[in-house]
Amino acid sequence: MTDTSTPRADESLDEEGTEPTAVNGETDETDEESGTREKKAVGESELFRQSEIAADYVEGLLDILDYDGDIDELVSGGRPVVEVVGGRLQNLVGQRGATLEALQELARLAVFRQTGTPSRLLLDVGGYRATRRKELAAVAKNAVEKVKEYGEPVRLEPMSAFERKCVHDVVNAMTGVESESEGVEPNRRIIVRPAD
Repeated sequence: MTDTSTPRADESLDEEGTEPTAVNGETDETDEESGTREKKAVGESELFRQSEIAADYVEGLLDILDYDGDIDELVSGGRPVVEVVGGRLQNLVGQRGATLEALQELARLAVFRQTGTPSRLLLDVGGYRATRRKELAAVAKNAVEKVKEYGEPVRLEPMSAFERKCVHDVVNAMTGVESESEGVEPNRRIIVRPAD
């Protein structure tokens, strides 16, 4: 029997970025400057390679499904991104982005199979994520207003890791409130509460 399991891209990768830290809190400024440039160049090229691999995979799926779409691969916010734009793509998004999340996991798997490294790839179809990000910002602001008005925690509906990150970003930018996730997938949700 062949083991085809791969490490699932952990949701924490979607929710939190990681910053390189110095050993013992100290760095050599001259080494840091040249090393950072070198690491950044290598990192950017590897991230772009991941987006190219994923774009090739998505293009193959579009061909099989006989869908037309323009595919852009790029690096944004320190992660590989693939954007598919075109008409008649709503079926690739699915209800509340469920199909899009599944396609993203398949594209991440394609990257993993070629690179051996889990990817934080972000896939967007038809601008769905940008639109959803705006909707979630409104949901987060509404929850914050309720928390500030009544002083009671507000539980939001279950969300995907992408959606939770969008809400956390908005809440964390506001004073007097904090947010945390609770529960397990697919019923993981955010609670917004007054800050201590």
